[in-house]
Amino acid sequence: MLKAIFLIFIGFFLLIKGADYLVEGSSQIAKKFHIPEIIIGLTIVSIGTSMPELFVSITSALDGYSDMAMGNVLGSNVCNLLLILGVSAVMRPVNFQKETRLFELPMSLFFTGVFMLLANTGSGISRGEALLLIFLFMLFILYTVFIALRGQDYSELKKVSKKEKLKIPVFKNVFLIVVGVIGLKIGGDLTVSKSVFVAEHFGLSEKLISLTILAIGTSLPELVTSVTAAIKGNSDIAIGNIIGSNIFNMLLIIGVSAFIFPITYNASYNFDMIVLFISMLFLALFPIIPPKNEMSRSNGLIYLGGYILYLLCLFFW
Repeated sequence: MLKAIFLIFIGFFLLIKGADYLVEGSSQIAKKFHIPEIIIGLTIVSIGTSMPELFVSITSALDGYSDMAMGNVLGSNVCNLLLILGVSAVMRPVNFQKETRLFELPMSLFFTGVFMLLANTGSGISRGEALLLIFLFMLFILYTVFIALRGQDYSELKKVSKKEKLKIPVFKNVFLIVVGVIGLKIGGDLTVSKSVFVAEHFGLSEKLISLTILAIGTSLPELVTSVTAAIKGNSDIAIGNIIGSNIFNMLLIIGVSAFIFPITYNASYNFDMIVLFISMLFLALFPIIPPKNEMSRSNGLIYLGGYILYLLCLFFW
């Protein structure tokens, strides 16, 4: 047991360093190529930090543990919104840029609704529905590419002079991103596996483990990355990371997992689905609720309070 706890702390260290390298490398590349940081957050960072969810869910699907695959994604998405965005906003208010307000937030809300609908039709996510989720994810990727190509129109980034651009070494920053993703992957796997071992030692159920220990464990990269980005003032990466990760989890991870092995859906997860949808709805409304165009510290506290209430419901309801 002591060895498991020690390895969990090693995992935390790898997550922290990996997130730091990933944010640093991504930000520098965004500056050099005039790519809006929101696009970096929606693609490289979100996919890199979602690797633990991908690994756990596909493994669960292959082993026939539908509850764990679905619970991991639902729990991680709720954790991303309520806990991680909550902590990020409390540390430093998160600003919403134009494309986030008009496109990413409504898109994420729509995908959440589709995901909720498909899970409740029939007995779960079939292979045909899995292909639909993967198709929607490909549309999302095409959207991010389109925004990247029109970055000058949507981006509010400061212009970088040619002299400054020459000082930004591409290879070094790509290396930082690769090392960061590897650190996040190893740290996430180590933390999750040992956390599950500790949880099982105390006799917790598979569903409760997937919604709490496993969900929080696989969301640690998002937590560290988003908080690090918020502290550094890169709010685009903080919000883009969460939105991108949630879309990645619902569409690609569940899509690939269900295509490999159709996922049966436990109706008891509808409570978590509703919590996820309401959390996403509030996030979509924050840009028009005073103070406009930002997620304030008070909004962050509301989200943190909501997550504590959610956990209490899981353990005592």
